[in-house]
Amino acid sequence: MAQNQSSPAPDTSRRSERSRRAIYDAALALVAEVGYPKTTIEGIASRAGVGKQTIYRWWSSKADVLLDAFLDLSTQAAEAAGQVPYSIPDSGHLAADLKYVLRATVDELHDPAFEAPSRALAAEGLVNEELGRRFVAQLLEPQLQLYVDRLRAAQEAGEVRPEVDPRIALELFVSPLAQRWLQHTGPITYEYTDTLVDYALHGLAPR
Repeated sequence: MAQNQSSPAPDTSRRSERSRRAIYDAALALVAEVGYPKTTIEGIASRAGVGKQTIYRWWSSKADVLLDAFLDLSTQAAEAAGQVPYSIPDSGHLAADLKYVLRATVDELHDPAFEAPSRALAAEGLVNEELGRRFVAQLLEPQLQLYVDRLRAAQEAGEVRPEVDPRIALELFVSPLAQRWLQHTGPITYEYTDTLVDYALHGLAPR
């Protein structure tokens, strides 16, 4: 008599990925609903339908969970837009390209799915040095490098003076936007970011 075939072994990698995805979704949802201080590992575990030890097996703190969840969210957004790897457009017109990408940034900053975890990570990074370094290295610096690359291309095309340091130049429009957003010093609009680009590229003195 033939033996019954054994059932296939469970796909542990797929199960782990489902758990990881549930944890990411739970962490992002909770920080948007109750804020970072009230978001806990226990709350994330309960929302995700997993045990606390499952989370602690992969992450040491809620800050680590949230950082990885936000990085994953950014990757998903880029993939959905067909922009992986993402780069700032090069139409041959620097001002137009910078205005385009900063307008997209405005949209992202107004999206609750991005805004809540962004603010939480930025705030926690100020008091948690290790998290702050990871936030800069894994998320912020790669984004800033895109501006460096675009400004260097503009230098090669003669749109930017050759002696200009792109890493400093990008701060003329990126840093004011970040400050206004973080400190609520004014509205974040397309008109605002367009003006930042105009001021950065053309200066304030009469031409």
